[in-house]
Formats: sequence, C-alpha cells, structure tokens
Amino acid sequence: MRSTSIFLFIFSLISVISAETHTWWFTTTWVDANPDGIYERKMIGFNDTWPLPTLRVKKGDRVQLYLNNGFDDRNTSLHFHGMFQPGSNQMDGPEMVTQCPIPPGETFLYNFTVEGQVGTYWYHSHTSGQYGDGMRGVFIIEDDDFPYDYDEEVVLTLAEHYHDYSDDLTPNFLSRFNPTGAEPIPTNMLFNETRNNTWKVEPNKTYLLRVVNIGRFVSQYIWMEDHEFTVVEVDGIYVEQNTTDLLYITVAQRYTVLVTTKNETDKNYAFMNRVDIDMLDVIPDELELNGTNYIVYNEDADLPEPYLLDSIDDFFDDFWLKPLSKEPLLEDADYTITLDVQMDNLGNGVNYAFFNNITYTHPKVPTLHSVLSAGDDATNELVYGTNTNSFVLQGGEVIDIVMNNLDTGKHPFHLHGHVFQVIERAPGVDDDEDPVAYNSSDHAEWPEYPMIRDTVYINPQSYTVLRFRADNPGVWFFHCHIEWHLDQGLAIVLIEDPLAIQRNETQQITDNHRDICEKVGVPWEGNAAANTDNYLELKGENLQHKRLPTGSLLKVLWLWSSPVSLVSWVLQPLLTTV
Repeated sequence: MRSTSIFLFIFSLISVISAETHTWWFTTTWVDANPDGIYERKMIGFNDTWPLPTLRVKKGDRVQLYLNNGFDDRNTSLHFHGMFQPGSNQMDGPEMVTQCPIPPGETFLYNFTVEGQVGTYWYHSHTSGQYGDGMRGVFIIEDDDFPYDYDEEVVLTLAEHYHDYSDDLTPNFLSRFNPTGAEPIPTNMLFNETRNNTWKVEPNKTYLLRVVNIGRFVSQYIWMEDHEFTVVEVDGIYVEQNTTDLLYITVAQRYTVLVTTKNETDKNYAFMNRVDIDMLDVIPDELELNGTNYIVYNEDADLPEPYLLDSIDDFFDDFWLKPLSKEPLLEDADYTITLDVQMDNLGNGVNYAFFNNITYTHPKVPTLHSVLSAGDDATNELVYGTNTNSFVLQGGEVIDIVMNNLDTGKHPFHLHGHVFQVIERAPGVDDDEDPVAYNSSDHAEWPEYPMIRDTVYINPQSYTVLRFRADNPGVWFFHCHIEWHLDQGLAIVLIEDPLAIQRNETQQITDNHRDICEKVGVPWEGNAAANTDNYLELKGENLQHKRLPTGSLLKVLWLWSSPVSLVSWVLQPLLTTV
C-alpha cells in the first residue's frame, strides 16, 4: 500500500512538472476576407488575422488567454465550448451568466487548467452575432494515450456564411416584420472557412480527421466518394469504432473519424458537404445546397465531378454510439426538469423562443455573481429572476432533462460544464400531425451504455431525454446552439450546488471581473434585479414582453396594424413549401 502511494505521488508530481502554461494575447479586429470567393467583407479576427488559429494544449496544461476588446463600438466575450471548467466556472465565458461583457478597450484574462479532458473542442464569442461574423476557432486537447492508431491528423471545420453582417441581420430577424421567426438564409456553405477546398493525401495512410461544425445555424451532411469514415470520438468522448459513409453534424458538434486512403494514386475523389434543407424556411435558387471539395492523390489528374447521393436519409445515427469507457446508464434521476420548446410572438410582435412559456431574458447582474453575493439565499431560485429560467440543482444528484419539442424544426442543444447521457431520442413527427411528448410510463428501453456528448439534436415535434450527474458546482448555461434561437431566448440556467460554489476559493470572481463590470456599467453583485438589500425582492428586474392578445381575431387585428407582418403571416405556409 505504501509503495502504491509513493508511486501515485511521484506520478502526480511528474504530471505537474510536465504540464505547460500556454499564454496567448489576442485583440479582436475586423479583417478583410473573402471566405466564399464571391464577396469580400470584414470578418472578426484576432490580431488582424482571420481565420482564427487552432489552439492546442494537453491534459493538465494551463490556459492563459488575454482577450483585448479591439472593437470601438461593441462588447465581447469568449467561451471554450465543451470545457468542464471545474473550479473555474467564472472562466466559462457567456456574458450575463458567468461574467460581465468585456467593453471596448478592456482586456480580460481567461485563466484555467485543462483537467481530465482530451479531444476536439472549439472556442467562440458568446456575445450575440460575433461568432457568426467569424470569431470562432478550433481548440484541441492532445492525448499521448490516444486509443487508436493513425498516421496524420487533419482539422476540418463546417459553417454557413452570410454576406450581410450580424448587425444588419439580427435586427431584421428580431422584428415585428418577421412575425414567423424565419431565420436568415445563408449565402453559402463553408468547408474549412472557404469553398472547393483541397485535401492533399498520400496513399495507404490512416488520417485522423477532426470535424467541427462551427456554424451558427444549419446542420450539414458530409460524405466522400469511395471512402468511409470510422467514428472514434464525439464531443471529446472516445467511442467504440463505427464505420459509416454519411455523417450528419449539427452546429457545435464534433466528430473525430479515421479515414484510410487507397493504394492507387491514379485519380482524385470528391469530398461533399450539404446543408440540411429542412432547416431552411425558403430555399433561394442561387443557394448551392452541395459543396464539392477534393481529396487529391495526384495533382496531375483531373479534379473530380460532384459526387451526389440519391438519398441522404440513411445518415449515421449517433444515438447508438457506445463510449469506449463503457460508462453504464446512470441510476434513476433524483430530479427531472421537463422543458417544452415552443416558438411564438409576444406583444411587441417579435417571434421568440420559449422553454415552458419563458423566453430567457438576461438578468441585471451575471448569475454567477448573484450566487457569490447572495449568501444562504443562493439556494432560492427566486434570486435569479422570473425570466431567466433558472433551476437550482443539489450537488451529487442525478438529473434528467426531458425536452418536448413542440416546434416543427430540429434544435441542437448544448450544456455547459458537463457531458450528458442521451438515453432516449424519439423520431421526428410530420408537420401535419400533433407533437409527441415524452411519457415516463411508456418509453423505449434505455441503452445499457448510452451515447455521451455535450451537444445533441432533438427531432421536430418529438422529444429527447438527457441524464447527467450534478458533480461540477457552477452556473451552467443550457441552450439551443442555433444562435438565432439563442437570440430569441431558447435557454435555461442551471445553478449547481450554489453553496459549494461559495465555499470554493477558486470559484470567486477576480478583480478583473469587477473591473470590466464597472467599465461596462453592470453591477457585479446583487440579485437578478441588482438588489443587494433583499435578494428575494425582484422589483425592476428585466422581463419578457407581454403576450399577444389571445384569439385568432385579435391576433389578425394586431397583425393588420403592420401590413408587412400580415402578409408574412399569411404567406409563410406557402413559402415553406417552395
């Protein structure tokens, strides 16, 4: 026993000594770019460079990223997507959840240790519109003990691209003149932040391909001509090998796959990506639905023609993936959160997104700051506001999140600070049928070793059940990763073991936090209404708009006050069938 203890001590000491600190200084800047080769516009870069760099660390390393807001006219923030941030919740990034926004001219230090995680992740602004304008990049945690053999690694990103800026798109989207909430249609689809990309390969090699959808809206399909993908990791979780020729990847999801090249080098092959057209309300004639990229064996040979499929319905279903760790299904839930997803208009005419009839409306104080300043009241959900959709979780409990999608579209949902087991996902329901909700007394048999990841899609008018253990005290955002829907309010906040957050010295906000709050004019303590005298008094909190008048006649009368809204409301069912 003593020799074992000595070995563990020496091993941990070696790990600490070998850990590296990565220090990056980045300033946000607008950079001239032409991602789709058609139209030049400015993208958000770092240090006058775009695309943003791929950042690489190893397990146990420390990240010290100094983000200077180089914008003249807007705030910013940064989130490392998929990072658990144990003991460093204040470094998670979403503004008004764990921190104040970073105002122009100010610098914020994101300072955390990468603990217990490996695999493929990404980083992006968590301020509305910015990552759609280019503030996004890949974050890789390398693993010296990677479980599968390969020869070379390649990073591939997927995204959609708009010629218009978010500053123009968002106000038009969140407008009474868009009463159906139709999302802006992308101009093009990007493959490694460009189009018609070339991937030069060597014969008879196995490539590790890290695929990340860093887009803000649409899911994409990818496939290759006469080659296959072998899935070995999703969202930082190693899985048992599964081979497929067609992948479906929602925004924010990551797939790591092995691709073995051919022995012959006489020809080149197509690598295709395609937008999920079911997510588009209207399909413009000029939108190229398929992107053709090239697997190049021989630079002297012709580039291939597009390799189109007769059907894309038979894509790989990630629900059946098994974690390599064989982590079994967690025990029955101690606490179940049931969320009904719905899109509807409020009294200002704007189309919003709702969980349980509440559209997320940010508080006047970042929620983590409220936890840290509320004392014993921190366990009372009222502290965090009536329109923030906040749930207090007890430490160590098993939590189920049941999502009933009453909407006719797919939604990808992401949980900060955790991965979850996907224990049930029902098939989609056609638009002309009623939604099907989860029934706890009549459900499918749950898998013995459920798929684990941090981002999952829910089918139209259907349901999904997620399960995780509340073992990471912090304030964690759970939201739709379609950025348009997050702007509409499709989010909740999980306050996990708030008294444990208060007790943890490493969870406290820093002087840097307080400074940016003061500079941006946001209180750094108080409840959701910024009340520091009585944390259960919410007078003055931010509230969602009131509901539209009930009844079809009253709704038509309201719409009649805006002819454009009325026409859009009447024509939308026709447009969606085009």
